[in-house]
Formats: sequence, C-alpha cells, structure tokens
Amino acid sequence: MLDLVIDARAASIGPFEVRRILPYRLRRMLGPFIFMDHAGPVSALPQQQSALDVLPHPHIGLSTVSYLFGGQVTHRDSLGVEQIIRPGEVNWMTAGSGIAHSERFEDPAALVGGALEMVQTWVALPEADEEMAPTFTNYQPHELPIFTDQGVWMRLIAGDAFGLRNDVKTHSPLFYLHVVLQAGARFGLPKGYPERGAYVAKGSVEVSGRTYKVGQLLVFTPGIDPVLVAHEPSTLMLLGGEPLGERYIWWNFVSSRRERIEQAKADWQAGRIALPPNDNIEFVPLPEDKTRPAGTGSPPPQALS
Repeated sequence: MLDLVIDARAASIGPFEVRRILPYRLRRMLGPFIFMDHAGPVSALPQQQSALDVLPHPHIGLSTVSYLFGGQVTHRDSLGVEQIIRPGEVNWMTAGSGIAHSERFEDPAALVGGALEMVQTWVALPEADEEMAPTFTNYQPHELPIFTDQGVWMRLIAGDAFGLRNDVKTHSPLFYLHVVLQAGARFGLPKGYPERGAYVAKGSVEVSGRTYKVGQLLVFTPGIDPVLVAHEPSTLMLLGGEPLGERYIWWNFVSSRRERIEQAKADWQAGRIALPPNDNIEFVPLPEDKTRPAGTGSPPPQALS
C-alpha cells in the first residue's frame, strides 16, 4: 500500500525554518516533482521585516510553483514581472534556460498572527524543454477549479485529476491538489499516474489502520488505490505524475546533464543570468562549491523557489 513515508526535515532558508520534504535520500522525485518545502506558519517575526525576504537567486531546468495558505509574497523576476501572490493563487515560473527572482514580504498586515504559510514545489522539465525561454504566469483562484462533497473541499492547482482540468501550463503529465477534509471524511488518490503521494500539511489521516500526521509525505505503491480517512480537520497536498528519469540537482539548478549544472554555476558567478530589473541591488551569491553535482537530489537546494 505504502512504498515509503517521508518525514519532513527541518531546514533553514535565511530567516525561515521550513519543513523539507523533497528531495529525500530514498526518494529523490515523485513524478516530475523534485523539491517540496512547507514554510510556516510564521509565528516569530524578526525585528526587521525585510529579514524574511528571499533575495534574487537563479534557477535553470525547472518550474517553481508557489502556493499560499496565508499571508502574501511579492515576486519579482528577470523578465520584469512583479506579482503579489495571495492564498488560493498559483505563481508558476518556468526557469528553462535561466531566470533569477526574489520573494519579498512587504505587507506587515500579511504577517500578523502567524498568517504566513506557504508550500513551494519545483517541477523538473522534460529534456526537450530544459532550455526553453523562461516564463511566468500568475493564476487566479477562479481559474483553478474547486470540487466539494460531504466533508471534502478540493482545489486543482495543476494537471488533471478526478475529471478536473485547468489552464495551468505544465510540460509533462502530473497532478497537484489542495484538499481539505473534515473529521471522518474519506478520500482517495487520482488514478492513471504511476507515482502518487499525499503530504499532510495540517491535521492527521489514517491509511490501512495507521495514522499519519503533519509533516509526513505518504508515497503509495503503483496500482494501489488507498482510502485516506481524516481523524480531524485536515489539509493535504496531493501530487505526482509520470517520472522523467534521472536529474542532477545542485543548489537551485536542475538538469538532465551534469555539465549543464556546471555551466549554470559559472553563469551566475559571472553575472550572465540577469537580475530582476526592479530588484537588482542585492542577490544571493553562489554557495561555496564543495561537491560536484551528483544524482538527483544531492546536495539539497537552499532557496525557497
């Protein structure tokens, strides 16, 4: 029934303490998803609000997906995009051949009372799309279909699941869902995908007589259709899809080719990846390079998205 249960590890990203779910040493990817962090809720704020900001940093070979439960974040990137993301929206940035972006927390009201909470995922690109021109799209809540049933609320963030589809641009077969269950509600997983998982973001659920809690990613055996039963009001993020094959990952760079990672390092060091034109005074320098890029998931990335 369950291939693996991944317990999120604590990780520091600048001022943030986050739950790091993917990559994991025994499970580098789930479908095309190669990275997953759960940040917040942020309850202890620094004296200077700007200390929360994620400074401009680069990406290649992936799409970053930002989804908020609470608060708001201002995104700026090297395409000149400036976009505030709020709960229920999706920021989908495809890095392709290279992009830099920042995430800043500029509204004090959005941080009051531990409101800030977000999930960040990276979706690796198929080899044919790894060097595509970078793009960015913000999708509003009305563009993301919702399904409700007794004790169940569900939003399709991306992909195709349970007969729901939307216009979020993806590059390989996948699904990504935000699901809220009331106590006692029962829920399954989308069919037709070889790799599927459920991350417990709030509450707890039971599967085959065992209980799983916040911070656990349940990875299910292909071909098995489990039933998840909520012990209490619970929030799940369901994700998975078709695998893409091995990927190399180092810091914020993902590629099917080891040498491409090395090129990205050199490009960022030399300033060949442009900074956001409206946020170009400071940036995250290339980390000290103590290792060559290994197989998928080593070493773990540092940036939020």
